[in-house]
Amino acid sequence: MPAAARVNPKDFFTAEDWAPLAARSSWKGLALVAHCWAVIGAATVVGVIWPLTLPLMVMIIGARQLGLGILQHDAAHGALHPDPRINDWVAEWLCVSGVQAYRDYHLQHHKFAQQAADPDLALSAPFPITTTSLRRKVVRDLTGQTWFKQKFGRLTSKLSRRQAGEPVWPILADEIRRQRRWLIVNAAAIAAFSAAGVWWGWFAFWLLPRATWYQLVTRIRNIAEHALVARDEPDPLRHARTTRAGLIERALIAPYYVNYHCEHHMFMHLPCWSLPRARRLLERGGVTARMEGAPGYLSVLRRVTTVPA
Repeated sequence: MPAAARVNPKDFFTAEDWAPLAARSSWKGLALVAHCWAVIGAATVVGVIWPLTLPLMVMIIGARQLGLGILQHDAAHGALHPDPRINDWVAEWLCVSGVQAYRDYHLQHHKFAQQAADPDLALSAPFPITTTSLRRKVVRDLTGQTWFKQKFGRLTSKLSRRQAGEPVWPILADEIRRQRRWLIVNAAAIAAFSAAGVWWGWFAFWLLPRATWYQLVTRIRNIAEHALVARDEPDPLRHARTTRAGLIERALIAPYYVNYHCEHHMFMHLPCWSLPRARRLLERGGVTARMEGAPGYLSVLRRVTTVPA
């Protein structure tokens, strides 16, 4: 199958402009990972001290959980640290994800962006949808249904297909083996919070954000990046959408420059912290008028809910 068209950075940047954009940093990526965990830690402390702040802390932590995924995504492109061993170790153990499996999958998305072989095409294909359909998705996200299906859907499916008299334990044992890392990490965290006298902290300030706000902002991010972007689009400047994000959106929806998605698809090996400068240089060159973009996340959601109920 044909791959998506690519761009040549030399067509958009001088050598002097491109070199600092593409440069790897031995500290910036690590600083962003540290910042992400610091925000999660600070929000947890605030929530424990003032439980009435729980709804806001869930939103802040859920957005930083997405932030860990964004930084792991940078690592999948080899952009988090110049040493590949450090790059992958940080992604694997500090960004809470299997980086190599994600890399194998995600690079196919870049190779075939918005083409028939794009493994992420199903995320954007259903749009536009009705407002009612979007509302149902939001409710499923915020009530934990989406998370439960993603986390335990395989188990529930196997249990539902179990024949009468077939033992349950082999199915459960297989699921435990598959999720053993998640189970070990969560058990250790619950024990640590219990030792600190707040046994409920892990549920309130990690699992709850992960099961609710993280699911919603991940959906919003996916919609903003590729929904209503033309399938089989020949123009590489229109394979993805950049969405303007203000301070509140960056705090609660789009951390670590994830909103610069068109620039990321054009120059996929740039570190995330280089994308705002790349955008400014492209604006200076008059290129951004040709790129897919939106003035904000709310405007994207309005555009994707244009199907009559």
